[in-house]
Amino acid sequence: MCDLDTGNGIIYVRERGLLRRVNDIVLAETKAVSSCRRTGPLVLRKEHFMFTYNAEGSLRYSAKSLFDISLLFIADNIHHVDSLSGFPEQIGERLFAAAEEKHIFLNPDTAPRALQVFSDAYGEMVLVSLCLRNRFPLLSERINEIKTFHSLKSLDLFGCRLGDSHEIFQHLTANSLASLSQLFIGGNSLSDVGLQRLTTPIRMLKKGLNNLQLLDLSYNPISERAFGYLTCLPKLQNLDVSGTNLKLGTVLKKNIWDLMGLVHSEKPLDIFDHARCKTEGWAEQVIHQWETNATQMQKQKKIEESRTSALRFFGRQKFVRDVLHATPLVWDKEKDDKRQTLHFFKPEANRCTPEIQIPGTTDDHKEPSRYNVKKRQHQLENSDSHHDGPPAKRVSLSALTAEDMDLLNSY
Repeated sequence: MCDLDTGNGIIYVRERGLLRRVNDIVLAETKAVSSCRRTGPLVLRKEHFMFTYNAEGSLRYSAKSLFDISLLFIADNIHHVDSLSGFPEQIGERLFAAAEEKHIFLNPDTAPRALQVFSDAYGEMVLVSLCLRNRFPLLSERINEIKTFHSLKSLDLFGCRLGDSHEIFQHLTANSLASLSQLFIGGNSLSDVGLQRLTTPIRMLKKGLNNLQLLDLSYNPISERAFGYLTCLPKLQNLDVSGTNLKLGTVLKKNIWDLMGLVHSEKPLDIFDHARCKTEGWAEQVIHQWETNATQMQKQKKIEESRTSALRFFGRQKFVRDVLHATPLVWDKEKDDKRQTLHFFKPEANRCTPEIQIPGTTDDHKEPSRYNVKKRQHQLENSDSHHDGPPAKRVSLSALTAEDMDLLNSY
């Protein structure tokens, strides 16, 4: 039997009819956030002991190992740790679980630094895939913590109301997120201007999204002008532009093939299935904790109601409808099924290129125009090498406009 004196935090154990105090040990309550500096003597905590029952039914206590006690202490002060590089993965995982159990990652003051320590040391083990589909309040509330996940390979931001100038754009094109291979940014009211802003560092500075293989731009008001901004993605293999301003036809198929080497898929590609959206890694439960503890959803609804009333008073009802109903939290699946699917993919390397029939081309010009351009450039270079005069200046294929320079300066 075990009696607790809550006033003094003292534990009494009754064994074989005798009541005695447990070694005069004072057990202190666990604090949510503690400091590495201690002004008083070390106080043992309840979490430092294990209480079990023996075969006779008596309560027995035993101290945890020094390793476990040290692990709990480091978890309490993980935001003070400089680096975990070099520590085995097994220890890192146990330390992360201990910090998660203590809700260290729920505190906005310590969570970014704590997650940064783990991400720097263990990379994609912390989080390799993040799904925030239709969770724009969570993205806004935890933007600083999300930026610490720099080893993501898949990121789903569908329906997060990014618009054309969200601060997450700079994180997507940072060198720290070079491992990203799948990006879902559909249903975000992203226009050609926003796509230009997103790809500016890639086109001008040659950094960011170098390994991107899948891009979902569905249900965004983009036009064919957007394809010119996607030519800077060298490894792009799958593209979804369903529900946009694009209409499937001969011209669209030919333009996408000439610019990016992608062909239209007659059947929807499974890789764009929303059921594949999931979060994987040590921080999976952390994301769940953020979502269950967040109260931003109710606050956001109140803000939207206040905004609607205010703007209606000033006679701007159309603006309210466009903003509040542009990207609903839950996408209407019935309407989604009725829309035309525009999935494009890159053919396999072992497939012969001339066999890919592009509508609108004749038998005499089966080779795509992008190969003809390269052939003409090669012929011009060979012809220029025979001239005695100085070589002519080459015109840059991606001339920098004033708008591009402004975007570049913003980075």
